[in-house]
Order: sequence, then C-alpha cells, then structure tokens
Amino acid sequence: MEPHADAAPPPKPRLRELALVFLRLGATAFGGPAAHIAMMEEEVVRRRGWMSRAQFLDLLAATNLIPGPNSTEMAIHVGLLAGWRGLLVSGGCFIVPAVVLVTIIAWAYERFGSLPAIGAFLYGVKPVIVAIVAHALIGFAQTSLKSVHLVLIALAAGTLVCFRFGELVILAGAGLTAVLFHHIRNWHTRNGHIRNERPPSAALSLAAPLLIPAVPLAATSATPFGLLPLFLFFAKVGSVLFGSGYVLLAFLRADLVERWGWLTEQQLLDAIFVGQVTPGPVFTTATFIGYVLGGVPGAATATVGIFLPAFVFVALSGPLVPRLRHSPTAGAFLDGLIVASLALMAVVTWNLGQASLGDGFTRTVVVLAALALVLFRRLNSVWLVLAAGVAGLLWTAAA
Repeated sequence: MEPHADAAPPPKPRLRELALVFLRLGATAFGGPAAHIAMMEEEVVRRRGWMSRAQFLDLLAATNLIPGPNSTEMAIHVGLLAGWRGLLVSGGCFIVPAVVLVTIIAWAYERFGSLPAIGAFLYGVKPVIVAIVAHALIGFAQTSLKSVHLVLIALAAGTLVCFRFGELVILAGAGLTAVLFHHIRNWHTRNGHIRNERPPSAALSLAAPLLIPAVPLAATSATPFGLLPLFLFFAKVGSVLFGSGYVLLAFLRADLVERWGWLTEQQLLDAIFVGQVTPGPVFTTATFIGYVLGGVPGAATATVGIFLPAFVFVALSGPLVPRLRHSPTAGAFLDGLIVASLALMAVVTWNLGQASLGDGFTRTVVVLAALALVLFRRLNSVWLVLAAGVAGLLWTAAA
C-alpha cells in the first residue's frame, strides 16, 4: 500500500477559522459521533480542503485505536494541522458549546426537578441526521472500498456488529484480515518470498495508549464526594472507555450509583439522556453529573477530567498516523480499520433510521434533506439541522 499523496499541499487552517468551524459544529452537531464525523468531513474536506478524504479516513481509523470520545478526538486531530495551539482551539471550541448548554440544563434540572422539554426539536432533527450520515458514508465508501477484499471485510464487520461482537474485537480482526490479504496478494509478486520489513513501530506506538493503566481510585466502599475524587474518576473513564453511550452508562453506574452512592439511578439515566440529545460530544454527560454533585465547580472538574485524556492521546498519536502509510503492513492494517469503522457507522445509522423514521412527517423530512444534500452540494448541513428542528417544533405544536 503506497502512501497517500496530494497533488498540492492543502491549505493550513488558521486558528480563527478552526475556532469558528468547531464552535458552530459544537453548537449544532446533533445525533452522536457518526453524525458529528459526517458534518466534520463536510466542513474539513469538501468545503475547505484542509485535508483529503483519504487522510480524513486515516484519522478516523486512528481514533478507533485509542479510548475516549471519537468525534472530539477527530476535532483535535484536525486542529493538530495548525500545531499544538490548533489542537487546543479545535477541541476546546467543539466541547464548549455543549458544556454551556448542558450546564444550563443541569441548572434547570436542579431548580425545577425535571428536564426541559426538547423532544419536539429532536423529532425534526433525527431524520435529517440520518440523511447527513448516509450522504457522508457514500463518499467515504467511494474512497475506502478499493478492492473486493475490503468490501468483504466491511460486510463481515457490519454483520458482527449486528450480532453484538465487541467493537475492539471487530476493528482488530478487520485490520489483521486486511494485512493477511495484503501479503497473500503480494506473495507471487515477491517470488514466493515475503520481504522482511521493519516492524510497524508507528502502528505499535499508536496503540500505546491502550497500555496506559487506569488512574487509580480509592477504595471499594462508599467514598465521600470531593472535587479531586470526581476529577480522578472521570479521568479514568476518559482514559479507558471505548464504545457507545451505553458503555458509558455501565461505567458510571458501577461507581457513582452502586459503589459510592453519589447518584440515584434516575439521576444517572437523566444525565445519559442529556448527553445523548444535546449537540456536541456525548461525554458532556460528565458535565451534567458534575453540576448535580458540586455545582459549577463540579461541572468544570468533571468536564476537564473526562476530556483531558483525549487531548493527550491525540497529541501523542497524531504525528504517527502519516507514518503508517510508509509501511505496507501498517497501511494494510489501517485500511482494514477504516472499512470496519465505516461498517460501525453504517449500522449506527441504520438503527437511528429505524428509530426515527416511524411516520410520514419524518420520512418526508429525510427525503427532502437527502435531495437538498444531492442537489445543493455546497449547502451547509447546519442549516438543514436547524430548519428540521424548527419544523419539528411547529409540527408538534400543531398536532
């Protein structure tokens, strides 16, 4: 596998541009990581040309090798194009709008004892998210499904997801299978002898964060609440968590509800709900929990704790991603990761579609959104999301 090469160096983003793009995405990117990544691809690749789609997919595969919130890590990777200051700007701007919104919701929750009604807005937004992600997946597939064996790997990965195999197992298996196919294909061209290569040290280094131990926490019995234990707990979660919001629920319930008794079951479920339905990273669930437990200082402490590992992991692994393409073996492994990652996104999109396309209104919205994406290619998907949310509010009010 040859390294990706561009005809001309892409423009380097300025800090102000990064801030504006990711503030807007952080305030309007509903629908979870798959939708966030689709909207980032539109802004970063198609609208601004800061990187090629192939480079974007390489970074997407890399985020699946490290723990933490994938879409936030993608934002940080993009910012790394402008150096360490860009890393901080893009990641921070993507997180801040959601943190502010979740803090306001947590304040209302504490003041009035229930969550604000936001279901009507989401009623219109969800079908548009399905169209946006499906549109992005088509473009991703055109770039990444370069051979029959990669198509087969993607189909196998999607099938295994449906049978609830672990995401890390699927990603690792896809990468190793792609490496196997690579060597089989090149066996004859190497006169029956596979050339010795240097070990793909970049690939091994990229996975190094997996070996970082969890931040130690005190004790097994009930622990008095404090800002330091809160920070350490969420730093541990951000350092080791792979998977969806449901995996996050299991992590939080084990300690915050069962072991320490800091939250009730209902408070935890409300926190997960808020993280899922607000724009931006799902990990802002931590912001809600921190506010419920310790007000604004608790919200800030929990937020920094859960997101800090993502900045560290991307800073360590980001410079290594381009080097993967210089090793045929590591490049093949990355190709397998890419198509498996797209399979995971496709299954999430299918499930979201089944859950949100239940009546004539939402089906009509998704068809119109899909047509707009196809016919007006430079239309910013943010406007589609906002228009669909307003339509949902009006439809619900009139019903």
